[in-house]
Amino acid sequence: MNITDQTVKNVVLVHGAFADGSGWRGVYDNLTDRGYRVSIVQNPLTSLEDDVAATTRVLDQQDGPTILVGHSWGGTVITEAGTHPDVAGLVYVAGISPDSGETTSKQYEGFAPTPDFVIDVDEQGYGFLTRDGFKVAFADDLSDEDAAFLRDTQVPINMSVFGAPVSEAAWRTKPSWAVYGTADNAFDPEMLRSMAERMGAPITTVPGSHAAYISQSALVADVIVTAAEKALVNAS
Repeated sequence: MNITDQTVKNVVLVHGAFADGSGWRGVYDNLTDRGYRVSIVQNPLTSLEDDVAATTRVLDQQDGPTILVGHSWGGTVITEAGTHPDVAGLVYVAGISPDSGETTSKQYEGFAPTPDFVIDVDEQGYGFLTRDGFKVAFADDLSDEDAAFLRDTQVPINMSVFGAPVSEAAWRTKPSWAVYGTADNAFDPEMLRSMAERMGAPITTVPGSHAAYISQSALVADVIVTAAEKALVNAS
């Protein structure tokens, strides 16, 4: 594929809770093979402010318009960080998308619980997904070996982040897209659909778990390419 002058060539990928940036490898390889310049944020998962700062530092390194992509909690991060002037469009991959003044935890209200998604919280207030339940909760469509690697490399998140409000929702002014797995055990799929519809984001569903960004990396990459091809057109 030849990237045209009307196509955004920079992509920044933002991981969510209980994970790090390495899970984006399949999406990274797919996009770089297609000519995109891809950068991956490593969120500290210590606060919304810290994660937005980490994302902003990577955005500052881009050389022009950028598609900003967030998975899960990373959706909240890109909602705040996406006001960066270089961000041309947003892609939410099973991503949370609070409105201005809303918290992440508010997005769960009124939707079905997800009993397989169990978090252990330590004395410092940091949460880990339980070892025994990790595969079903996060990566049910990955091999046992790949799910175990994700489990054993998971990054704990400061649970207080879910109560931090977004100051300004970037999706209010930036074109946005949503993609999520139909077998996501972390979120009620109705919650993901509802958030995407509120944003006015085109919705793509894929046959995958909460880790669909890994198991269905080619399809997720296709949505990102669509955003890259249409963001500037939509803005013009």
